[in-house]
Amino acid sequence: MAELENSRDLISVLWSGADILRSKMDANEYKDYLLGIVFYKYLSDSFLIKAYDLIYDEKPQSLRAALEAYREALGDESAEELKEQVREECHYVIEPDLTYTCFADAARNNAFSREQLQKAFNNIEQSDSLFADLFTDIDLYSNRLGAGDQKQSDTISSLIREIDRADLLNTDSDVLGNAYEYLIGQFASETGKKAEEFYTPQAVSKILIRIAIAGQEANRGCRCMIPVWVPVPFC
Repeated sequence: MAELENSRDLISVLWSGADILRSKMDANEYKDYLLGIVFYKYLSDSFLIKAYDLIYDEKPQSLRAALEAYREALGDESAEELKEQVREECHYVIEPDLTYTCFADAARNNAFSREQLQKAFNNIEQSDSLFADLFTDIDLYSNRLGAGDQKQSDTISSLIREIDRADLLNTDSDVLGNAYEYLIGQFASETGKKAEEFYTPQAVSKILIRIAIAGQEANRGCRCMIPVWVPVPFC
């Protein structure tokens, strides 16, 4: 039930985020912005939670508390050790000023910088081959976002504030998968097609995986589960 509520909350946020972009571009374009920014928030939130856990061996009460603890820990002599520990767990490191929490605060205070967000995207992509080209489809300087630098920046800032309403602290990959399906469905609807023409539904994907690894469940690395936010195309 909690997962369903979290999914609905995220979909509500995505709907509001889509409203910000809907008059500027079609769903095929705005889904990339929404998914990319949601995923960066997911990476950032996960990073802060892991860092806090390594520092205090417990879950933080809030992301802001985790961010402050992380900032303080970086001033300690064991800062590099902490970074390496988090890197081993997450495969990336995010500096305090490049966390989503920091971007959201800046957006609320009219101090948001697209340059910093682009730097954050680049850092993630370069941190591990797993994340190569992850944010390539997000053009933070596109004319579709508005006429002129200020309007373009305001659009991204509005998205940052809106998506910050989503509580990803207690969610799992299925929630991100639901978000992906929702946005693909919106794109399909606006183009007069069915969502299944663009991705394999979760239920079908899981059945295919179960068939593929049948009898091999005991082998190392075999899992009857896939990260559902990654689309599995029809063959």
